[in-house]
Amino acid sequence: MTTIRYGKAAVSLYRTDGVSRLLGAEVSVDVYGENFLPAYTEGNNSMVVPTDTMKNVVHLAALDYEGDTLEGLVDHVARRFLDSYEHLERIRLHARELPFARRSEVLFQRLRDDAGVAEVTLDRHEGMVDHRSGREGLNLIKITGSSFARFRSDEFTTLPEMVDRPLFVHLDCWWRHADASTPAASEAVRDLLVATFDDFNSKSIQHLVYEMGQRALSRFDGLTEIEFLAENRLWDTAQVSEADDRVKVYTDPRPPYGEIALTLRR
Repeated sequence: MTTIRYGKAAVSLYRTDGVSRLLGAEVSVDVYGENFLPAYTEGNNSMVVPTDTMKNVVHLAALDYEGDTLEGLVDHVARRFLDSYEHLERIRLHARELPFARRSEVLFQRLRDDAGVAEVTLDRHEGMVDHRSGREGLNLIKITGSSFARFRSDEFTTLPEMVDRPLFVHLDCWWRHADASTPAASEAVRDLLVATFDDFNSKSIQHLVYEMGQRALSRFDGLTEIEFLAENRLWDTAQVSEADDRVKVYTDPRPPYGEIALTLRR
């Protein structure tokens, strides 16, 4: 029994119509199939599509993509591969947004912030077998309105209870749709997660991501599941004011970091 996969990673593209539109993304391609087995067992490359060719196909497919969503882009590029190479059994396309903020009709500013992601897996015979959208790299700090107390404690426990603490999380979030052709805007999901962090007094990161998931499933009817991966990056305390113990100086924490995961489905 073998599972064969190879592909091209980090294919950057910036598609513009030369007038006012710009779409930036970094794309990864993975192809699957027993047709590639001779390359591994015999050194026979006759069925191997070079990864440099894959890069060119991504760019050519992006050229005639007229949409503006990552979900549409990965579906369009994946279908181009299946149409071009009859021996491909299955393909997975992953794209991460390279975000730009519009500053005028023709001016954009590159952002180094959280970004939308989209992934699709197409099978030649089964069609779409999986899809996922999401938002990655969301870093949120709340200086009050969070706690972590009344947890299980024993002889190994050194962590003090905190009834009001700052909370800094690194958050990735992914979701699936009932209909992948009508995706929720990742910015809208992101804004809901930010608003939840702002107004919800959480008792733990577990408590926080569950509330985020419940609100997202309630707000966006087309979502069938939502998944979170959160790291606790709460800063270490460096100094505390003697005049007002709320005033503190923090420093970046040393690893390891706490990691919290949750998947909610309808």
